[in-house]
Amino acid sequence: MNIILPDGKALPIADGSSAMDAANAISPRLAKAAVACKVNGQLRDLSSILNDDDNIAILTFDDPEGKAVFWHSSSHIMAQAVQELLPGAKIAIGPAIEGGFYYDFDTDKPFTPEDLAAIEKRVREIVEAKAPFCRVDIGIDEARKMFADKNETYKVELLEDIEGNPSLYKQGDDWLDLCRGPHVPHTGVIKAFKLLSIAGAYWRGSEKNPMLQRIYGISFPKQSMLDEHLTLLEEAQKRDHRKLGKELELFSFHQEGAGFPFWHPKGMVLYNIVMDFCRREHIKAGYDEIRTPVILNEELWHKSGHWDKYKENMYFTQIDETVCAVKPMNCPGGLLVFKTVPHSYRELPLKYCEFGLVHRHEKSSALHGLFRVRQFTQDDAHIFCLPEQIEEEITKVIAFITFIYKTFGFEDYKIELSTRPEKYIGSEEIWDKAETALKNVLEHQNIKYQLNPGDGAFYGPKIDFHIKDVLKRSWQCGTIQLDFSMPERLDIEYAAADGSKQRPVMIHRALLGSMERFIGILLENYGGALPLWLSPVQCRVLPISENYFDYARDVYAKLREAGIRAEIDERNEKVGYKIREGETGKVPFMLVVGEKERGAGTVSVRQHSKGDLGAKALQEFIDAVLRQSVPGINVVSL
Repeated sequence: MNIILPDGKALPIADGSSAMDAANAISPRLAKAAVACKVNGQLRDLSSILNDDDNIAILTFDDPEGKAVFWHSSSHIMAQAVQELLPGAKIAIGPAIEGGFYYDFDTDKPFTPEDLAAIEKRVREIVEAKAPFCRVDIGIDEARKMFADKNETYKVELLEDIEGNPSLYKQGDDWLDLCRGPHVPHTGVIKAFKLLSIAGAYWRGSEKNPMLQRIYGISFPKQSMLDEHLTLLEEAQKRDHRKLGKELELFSFHQEGAGFPFWHPKGMVLYNIVMDFCRREHIKAGYDEIRTPVILNEELWHKSGHWDKYKENMYFTQIDETVCAVKPMNCPGGLLVFKTVPHSYRELPLKYCEFGLVHRHEKSSALHGLFRVRQFTQDDAHIFCLPEQIEEEITKVIAFITFIYKTFGFEDYKIELSTRPEKYIGSEEIWDKAETALKNVLEHQNIKYQLNPGDGAFYGPKIDFHIKDVLKRSWQCGTIQLDFSMPERLDIEYAAADGSKQRPVMIHRALLGSMERFIGILLENYGGALPLWLSPVQCRVLPISENYFDYARDVYAKLREAGIRAEIDERNEKVGYKIREGETGKVPFMLVVGEKERGAGTVSVRQHSKGDLGAKALQEFIDAVLRQSVPGINVVSL
């Protein structure tokens, strides 16, 4: 029989061959690295028997879906180790996640670091046994009885959500778990394994349910890959934006407003630099800026569809006996602005941008510095266009996003196309039309993308941009969302060339996504040592004693007059201490002044992490800083 490979070529193999047999026929090296496969678009185990003319793709750890299978298999191995060491532990769920996996357990006592060490040891023993993962199909009643007899109450509850008969996976002699699979061929595929942390997690994310213990882990097919990952994790801890925010006096968080960032003076300088740059570039790109209210009445949110799909994440208040919502998104306000006056097809595309403050009710357990907050500003925009303008406008937005990311130092990113989710508004016909439009743009521009089925916004499909930082971490920031539904729901229209009233297409888009989150990403990417154009303090003047305060103040005044963000340190401390503190504070340049500098009208320049650059004439230094202090330039040396 023949099977069809991803490049469309047919490969002859023996009747009754498995996917692993096919992998060996393609390349023994590929077979050795294989973790799972896709047969006719469906994820399958490598033990799956193939049929004539099946389309097959062999997945390795390098493939995102292969990585997910690898990590999910690792979570099963960890769960087996836990239950063998702690027979009374109940298992809940154990998915692969971005950056590893976890499993939730219900145990009588909290896990300790010693427990993790023992679990890791048992994991290594399970791995060395090379026990096969075997799929077991079972009747629903039999599965319920089996898990009930084992007192696995969480699995019994999960079975209530399964239609038809479930599947289980067995590893070794008798350890079983409820799972749709697929899994790696055997436990020995997992060569390197590390348990990272323990956290609390409510069953099914509800505070009304029991608190479980979640163990996070990571695994790789090579020890060298694990070693590299742990090194990056260690570096990431040093770059934690929450730590840098405190050290650099940028922002803070307080119990009086959990999840709401407090921006300090230096933080506001950084915030405004980012916003002002984006605002200028939007004006150049033909956008008009608007601002819409933070609070809007309940009726609007019913019309927009947010009430039914998003109300659990919204804050509410009452004004004049009317229920109102604090906006979680800016789009309904933008639609009302468009609707204020009649529009002609000649005006389209019409582009509104808004740096809109939004609020979302995040659970306290999900809050994480600037990365997950309850109040943030979106660099939002809504483009109202004709159907025939869609491809051109989305192409322009993609180019805009690329320019913005490059300016901030992010040139490596990937794109995902997300399609209709389980809960959505609008007809299937509209969704098909919107998804086809986005796909056409990407393919006509020869842009590589990953399809992400079912992850679109509730009102339309979307293109998401995932930037990669210096630690190889991926961050979802920019998004482009195509919406045929909301213009209809809020009844907006334009006059067409024939005089008829037509609905415009609405493109939702954000470049940074969230100002707060993007600033957190910037801080971690640069380790707090921001490019000169972004640094809240670009230069600090350090007089070596009070005898030179007058000259230092004159230098400081000329720096400020030139538009350089400068400070002066007149504390009664030794200059060496001030220099060390400036290094810790990531100040790009420090200017030491004393008798020699005053006499010559110079400054002794020190650059962060590079040390002494020698004496320079003050105006020469100012000119050099101004030349380098422009968006997109990261100073190497003056």
